Amino acid sequence: MAGDVYDTAALTRTLTDHDAVIHAFNPGWGQANIRELFIQGTRSIYAAVKQAGVKRLLVVGGAGSLYVAPNLQLLDTPDFPAAYKEGAEGARQALNLIQGENTLDWSFISPPALLQPGERSGQFRLGGDQLLMNGEAPASISVADLAVAIIDELERPQHIRQRFTVGY
Repeated sequence: MAGDVYDTAALTRTLTDHDAVIHAFNPGWGQANIRELFIQGTRSIYAAVKQAGVKRLLVVGGAGSLYVAPNLQLLDTPDFPAAYKEGAEGARQALNLIQGENTLDWSFISPPALLQPGERSGQFRLGGDQLLMNGEAPASISVADLAVAIIDELERPQHIRQRFTVGY
């Protein structure tokens, strides 16, 4: 179904009578104003979900807001790739916005630092706010297993009103 994420009224009509919404919106890494577009779209989605009466929302964010040390998020480290900084900031702001939400049964999943093509194994670790590591390297996950983690959380919620991460 095609739609305009920025049209809250139309999005509300589309979401009415649904049990859950997976918000995986990204305006596109090539957008010059990706942060502003990300936040504008996210605000529209949050408003439409509430207006449509959908109680369950799962937001797919990014790894940039995961903590790598006390009070230090990956996004704020000097080695964070400049090409992804504005989009990652938009995802961090989406997390900050949803953390103040107390009427929805929301969850926010931050993929690990390395999201890659690959097979579905169904085997991965769950984490909280910290960047998962695989020894000295950041953890990874296949897109297929990230999808499994998202559906698992919708079918058997473990992180209501929490952010979590996954990885190998």
